[in-house]
Amino acid sequence: METNVANTNVEAAQLTNALERRLDLTVAIADLDKEIEQRLKRLGKNMKMPGFRPGKVPAAMVKQQYGEQAHYEALNEALEKAFGESAKAQQLRVAGHPSIEPKTSESTTHLEFSAVFEVYPEIKLGDLSAVEIERPVLEVGAAEMDSTLAVLRKQRVRYDPVDRAAAAAAGDRVTIDFLGKKDGVAFQGGEAKDYHFVLGEGAMLADFEAAVTGLKAGESKTFEMTFPADYGAKELAGQTVSFEITVKEVREAILPEVDEDFAKALGVVDGDVVKMRAEIETNLKREVKKRLQGKLKDQVMEALLKTNTIDVPKALLDMEVERLMQVARQDMEQRAGGKMKDFPMQREWFADQAKRRVSLGLILSEIVKVNELHAKADQVKAIVEEAAQSYEHPEEVIRWYYAQPQRLSEIEGVAIEDNVVAWALSCAKVVDKAVAFDELMGQKS
Repeated sequence: METNVANTNVEAAQLTNALERRLDLTVAIADLDKEIEQRLKRLGKNMKMPGFRPGKVPAAMVKQQYGEQAHYEALNEALEKAFGESAKAQQLRVAGHPSIEPKTSESTTHLEFSAVFEVYPEIKLGDLSAVEIERPVLEVGAAEMDSTLAVLRKQRVRYDPVDRAAAAAAGDRVTIDFLGKKDGVAFQGGEAKDYHFVLGEGAMLADFEAAVTGLKAGESKTFEMTFPADYGAKELAGQTVSFEITVKEVREAILPEVDEDFAKALGVVDGDVVKMRAEIETNLKREVKKRLQGKLKDQVMEALLKTNTIDVPKALLDMEVERLMQVARQDMEQRAGGKMKDFPMQREWFADQAKRRVSLGLILSEIVKVNELHAKADQVKAIVEEAAQSYEHPEEVIRWYYAQPQRLSEIEGVAIEDNVVAWALSCAKVVDKAVAFDELMGQKS
């Protein structure tokens, strides 16, 4: 079918943003009718209808049944072809899908349409030479090992009952009954029986924990406290209430010794403590390296966003918002079950994140193209091998990745980002900055 572009100039005037363009398209009616007829013939060969042998249904009946479908498909194919050829001829990088609307026309030989669409922005990469990037640094030593062992021990803590005369102190796990009242009336969420928590871990508000601290099993207390102004429950934010509490049990924390049993609990079959420490150190160094790289990458990405201000196609933003909403919905369903599948999400919740992701994607794509920073096979192999070391049978993980090439696409993306980071650091002013271990690992000091 012959289709063509009536207007070879790409119009940008009177459109909603700087990236929108308009093309006028025409479709020859005679060619369209011919294509529709051919489609109806193909459909008629397989059409079944009572009283007729397969393929012998009269053309008029085939047209009555499938005419609209054939017209729709033929016209869409013609417009898609016309638009694609026109965009290619004018070297337009189309973002998203065009919106095609019919135009009023007096022509008896052609149908006329107007296609409105967006193009990818032309990106002129900014200068990083004056940008300062802080490179976080941290060496894993004895203090970091001790801190990690302390966390591992705490993860395996047990709580033993204490003498009833012992007062609850920080680190103890207490079991209490409590009843909260506002203006003498119990409020929603302010009552619990046999509720337990560990003092000093921040599970309860500080004033509440302070009131429990020092009480013994069997003791009760009534006290007043004021909720923070930014408290999550708005009806209680900034309000003064009274609580009646009764301590029913106090248990003290018993941390495991760093011994053979502890090593076995961490997966060292023979309980060798030296081997356990070596494994912990190896894993810790790998994790620290990963987190340092992540923090550095975040800084580089921020620098790229600041030095490269670009227009972002709305079509790409809309697609990314949809993707983020779908991911969020799936995550909520996994966490809360089917009752969250119809949770009403707002598109604006994801707008900023979508814009950041799309902007970075466009900027990174241009940087990779201009500087030829594509992933190399040896890079991909090194990343796969390093990631596999955290598994019990790394060779099986490596084989799994290489069994199907598409599984390597994510790894290739990591390699490309690493190349971009290295390129950015070679352009910018880099300053090493020591980072605290607890901060890096997200641990409370």
